[in-house]
Amino acid sequence: MAGTATLRSVIDRLPPFRPRLPWLGGDLQTIRNALVKPRPPIENWPAEPLSFDMADGTGDRLHGLLHRPKEDHGRPLVLLIHGLGGTRDSAYIRTTAVHLLRAFYPVLRLNLRGAGERPGATRQFYHAGRSQDLKQVIGSLDGALAAHGVVLVGFSLGGNLVLKYLAESGALAPVMAAVTISASIDLDAAQRRLATPRNRIYHREILKWLLSERKEVQPPIRSLLDYDNHFVAPVNGFKDARDYYRHSSAAPVLGAIRRPVLMIHAADDPWIPAASYRALDPNPNLISLIPPSGGHVGFHAKGLDMPWHDLALLRFLGAMV
Repeated sequence: MAGTATLRSVIDRLPPFRPRLPWLGGDLQTIRNALVKPRPPIENWPAEPLSFDMADGTGDRLHGLLHRPKEDHGRPLVLLIHGLGGTRDSAYIRTTAVHLLRAFYPVLRLNLRGAGERPGATRQFYHAGRSQDLKQVIGSLDGALAAHGVVLVGFSLGGNLVLKYLAESGALAPVMAAVTISASIDLDAAQRRLATPRNRIYHREILKWLLSERKEVQPPIRSLLDYDNHFVAPVNGFKDARDYYRHSSAAPVLGAIRRPVLMIHAADDPWIPAASYRALDPNPNLISLIPPSGGHVGFHAKGLDMPWHDLALLRFLGAMV
């Protein structure tokens, strides 16, 4: 496998990100998929359902869909992990899966705990620090399926999950590498950014979706901080929301990662401050790619038939294999 210096040189040679008209600026880049509703042809690669039982006494099970490329080129399995409010069927997950499959990578699209399921199908729900679930899925993969290695790709909250898992696993992580897109590596900073007046529409819609997933009687919840204080923290053993953010954010532990990681983030991401990335302690295994624009899981680029982050992902993987 290529060393980090080689991988870094490949990323340095990427064409710069140039936004596709009319999607100029971080906000339009962020909401483009919601407006256009792309339909990538993932059905061209038949899906095999996989399930993973969680060994924590809840009886909960994670579900995924495995797609194999039309030709076996002996390439690593790529595990795609969605963000907050997403599922394995989110447009960005399906789009990345299609481009990977066209490049002959097998792909597993995973639903995190409770995501994409009917209400009540799991006793518990995913959160940004639930790296043990990811560890269990990777450890349960069929040996033949993982024979050529495993690469993790996480979006937004899923990116934080990937980075936290890699930091906790260190040199023992049974994966080749990882890529994150718009990862929320500082949860407190992201919550504060979303609570600003300029993000009130985003904040309202995210909170509305989160509350729609809760069927129990609810106290007045007016912010994401309220939601995390009332729902996420007590259910998962945290003292309060701040304690949840402190123990679940990947930023403080990135120095422990011992696998090559490409972290893609836009300077104009309206949800997650780019300053979270610029304040990190050095780690030679981490490659940060922070173009001036791209929004949150956007990167809709001029002259490309794929999101720019998928181009970066494919170049990164190509250098490894």
